[in-house]
Amino acid sequence: MQTDRTVPNNKLDITIRDIEKGTRRLKDVAISEDRNVIKKEAEKIIKYKDSAVEIKRTWNAKTKLIPTIMVVTGKISKSFRKHMGNTKGEHEI
Repeated sequence: MQTDRTVPNNKLDITIRDIEKGTRRLKDVAISEDRNVIKKEAEKIIKYKDSAVEIKRTWNAKTKLIPTIMVVTGKISKSFRKHMGNTKGEHEI
């Protein structure tokens, strides 16, 4: 996503722009082992927080970061429904 300043981690997998609401949802998807799901979600939030802040500042839009972690065995993280189902699981920046 294009911003005014250079941000080291600015290549998110999916960016959804809602023009009517003035929001942007930033999604990054990863595949992990069973034991690393929570750690991987935290890494994604930390890694892309600067990008989310910069997008919010540049485009004057509410920005939500949604980490999506899938497990090698086909399971999804316990917080996946929380991230997808309502705004409580999203990390509003």
